[in-house]
Amino acid sequence: MPPDGREAEMGMGIPKGSGGSGGFGHAIPTTLAEINVTPLVDVMLVLLIVFMISAPLMQQGIQVDLPKANAASLSEVPDQLVLVVTRSRQISINGNSIEQGTLRPKLEAVVSVKPTVEVVIQADQAVPYGFIAQVMAEVKRARINRVGLVTEPGDPAFKL
Repeated sequence: MPPDGREAEMGMGIPKGSGGSGGFGHAIPTTLAEINVTPLVDVMLVLLIVFMISAPLMQQGIQVDLPKANAASLSEVPDQLVLVVTRSRQISINGNSIEQGTLRPKLEAVVSVKPTVEVVIQADQAVPYGFIAQVMAEVKRARINRVGLVTEPGDPAFKL
């Protein structure tokens, strides 16, 4: 034993002052039954910020300047194709660009699978009316009878 009185510190894990008697001074190990919520909240806030920043970046699409009109809104149907015609006369079907001259064969392929398909045309207002009429004629030649035009809500005071 060291002569400086450290014998109690070098014991076999018996707390100092208990004397090893197992009395009131003996420490009983307990489990922690509470969850520390602070780290969980911190992680959730970081994830919320990440999703808030990344969500707008995930949206894809073609910017189209739609004409304005006062008309009833169309209900979205599962068997609905959206034809987007850009200012440069590029056509896309449900976000997939198509080559010029292949519109009718692609629409005919869709009609063979879904005979009750509806088409809505979302065209830039700078596209000439004649080109939109040609697109609508191609849709009709593909045996699609339900065709609509997408517009933005207009001024309610405007009357013809």
